[in-house]
Amino acid sequence: MGRVYTLVNQKGGVGKTTTAINLGAYLARFGQRVLIVDIDPQANATSCLGVDKHAVKGGSYEALLGLSPASGNILRNPRLNLSLLPSSPALAGAEVELVGEEGREMRLRRALEPLVERFDYILVDCPPSLGLLTVNGLLAARDGVIIPVQCEYLALEGLGQLTQTLQRVRAGLFPEMKISGVVLTMFDGRTNLSNDVITEVNRHFPEQVFKSVIPRSIRLAEAPSYGLPISAYAPSSSGAQAYEALAREVLARDGLPVTVPAQD
Repeated sequence: MGRVYTLVNQKGGVGKTTTAINLGAYLARFGQRVLIVDIDPQANATSCLGVDKHAVKGGSYEALLGLSPASGNILRNPRLNLSLLPSSPALAGAEVELVGEEGREMRLRRALEPLVERFDYILVDCPPSLGLLTVNGLLAARDGVIIPVQCEYLALEGLGQLTQTLQRVRAGLFPEMKISGVVLTMFDGRTNLSNDVITEVNRHFPEQVFKSVIPRSIRLAEAPSYGLPISAYAPSSSGAQAYEALAREVLARDGLPVTVPAQD
């Protein structure tokens, strides 16, 4: 049975979508069947994989509203060995449309259930907010939540708020929900602040912080404009090496073998 992880942080600009795309791409390079699920109305994950969000005919919006099954709207990228359930601007209205619906918090979990046997990893990319879409993402996280944290001071304050939200969701809706890992992003080794943030995050999450730290990288910033993950855009860059290491670490934590990436 496949694993479902949700990437979440209510603070924008922390590398959440970058992590979802690049972690997924490297897991795929290691032979895993990977699906990226974009439930952000901004559709950044969709755009990062070279899909025009305005041309999407069916995706996460239709799956959440029950208009069509998720399986029928999956886009496949043969070059990357990666699949995508895309988002579109229509998703912006989903929170309002779902307010009066019974079981509205469980819509995404139910939509993804038929896909768990089809994929080894399903990575859900949430919007930078704590609304109903993110709650759907959290309840879909059968195997845990992955939290990207930017190595800056304000990220620590946002992390505290997110932790409180996760505790409320766990208490009221999903007692089994767990934090599977914290990914430190945008690390700048030239600053004391980045190192201080790493120390503080490790103090709060001693067992959950991934050893792989994602550096600030011009190549990581450029890759989305080409519709490519860093593994295809600049595989020798520091950002690529960091995300490859993260994928290896995720596989090791899950007790899965780490094989040599397929050659292009």
